[in-house]
Amino acid sequence: MRALGAVLALLVVSLLAGCAETFDATTLGVPATLASPAGTPPAGDRFQVSSKAVFGFWGLAKIKQPSLRKALGAQLGGSSGIADVKIRSRSRFTDILFTVLTAGLLVPRTVTFEGVVTK
Repeated sequence: MRALGAVLALLVVSLLAGCAETFDATTLGVPATLASPAGTPPAGDRFQVSSKAVFGFWGLAKIKQPSLRKALGAQLGGSSGIADVKIRSRSRFTDILFTVLTAGLLVPRTVTFEGVVTK
């Protein structure tokens, strides 16, 4: 009876906690906004950077977390900031194929950061 309870608890945790990602703008060191004021697009250079996130054990453990700070390190110098930030996380065909081949032990995701580097 205890084993059934443990298996049920593990199943519930597995269903509720898979492949969660968090992104924190306070670690960038520059101002970051998700949207600019209506009617006034931000001035600056547009960027689009893709990175991989890797989870283990069916999404329960984070192995590799993508970092916007590392991806844009050279462009974020001085008093610049980031505006109109969009973060997309998706599974491409190769990500799904790798997940199937490893039986879910490794789960890669493609994360794309888009936005404008302001001056």
